[in-house]
Amino acid sequence: MAKWGHGDPRWIVEERADATNVNNWHWTERDATSWSKSKLKEVLVGLVVEGEAGRCEISDLKHAEGEASCNSRKGKLIFFYEWNLRLSWKGTVKESGEKHKGSVEIPNLSEENEVDDTEINVSKKKGEGDVLKDLMRTEGTAKVREALRDYLKALKTEFTLGMILPTKATVGQELAAERKLSGNAVQDSVSPQSLDTVGVKIPTVQILLREIFNSPADELYSIFTTKELVQKFSKCPAVIEAEKGGKLQMFDGCVSGEYAELVPSQRIVLKWRCRNWPDEHYATVALNFKDMAAQTELQLECRGVPVSNEDSTRQCWKKQYFEEIRILLQQSKDKLE
Repeated sequence: MAKWGHGDPRWIVEERADATNVNNWHWTERDATSWSKSKLKEVLVGLVVEGEAGRCEISDLKHAEGEASCNSRKGKLIFFYEWNLRLSWKGTVKESGEKHKGSVEIPNLSEENEVDDTEINVSKKKGEGDVLKDLMRTEGTAKVREALRDYLKALKTEFTLGMILPTKATVGQELAAERKLSGNAVQDSVSPQSLDTVGVKIPTVQILLREIFNSPADELYSIFTTKELVQKFSKCPAVIEAEKGGKLQMFDGCVSGEYAELVPSQRIVLKWRCRNWPDEHYATVALNFKDMAAQTELQLECRGVPVSNEDSTRQCWKKQYFEEIRILLQQSKDKLE
């Protein structure tokens, strides 16, 4: 039997702040496929390419076939991803004002190739407008590669949060560094929060957003509490149990939680998390609806967001919630007209 304090360090439980997966020795695996599809859409769709020839924009991620995963073993992360992507683009020729459309094919984005070596093919529908095709082949391809790098960076940082668990010796050092970072990075819309404890302490921030919607408060409130409407704007099956303690699940399980408080047409409070956050860590989201006749001011307060997920959480609410809700409201309005 080994003397006290001289045992194999892999099995010294007291070195882990929560005594789980000691020194990250055990194999863990996390499926990143659904998360990756959302992230790829986030970083690629909306890319704008401008030049002397005109202006182009990536308008849609038409096809995303493949998979991605992350494995942790002996304190190291191993990534596997393989994607076949097809994007749609549209553009306008500067001189003539002619509009053209085309596609961007990325047949093999994988860990076996560097992003700079990844094949990217640009095509255009029949007709003139080759100047736009050339623009997409040069500057457009460069911007697409940059976006792919952003996806891979997020996969290796954002998605993996919590997979390499800090040991007792490193918790204090990491918190000191992240506190300094978060303090320097805070903007008007974000204020630092006290640290929430779930297994080990993680630094969190508060996100504040205000949006105006061309809809009365009761209609906007129902979009957050009615399953059919949630599924329409999220474009995914959803679990919506709009009562105190009721479950919430959206975006193929990327977002989950429960309803903590509901005041019809006035206020919703959610226990809310993204799947790539540390296990069992939830933020508290308060949605306050301020009726302004035909419009509604929606005030969002999201407390307890992990510092490393601040930007992605803000973008989730802006793009996947608010922008899609606006589209849904406009579609409803168009049908009435």
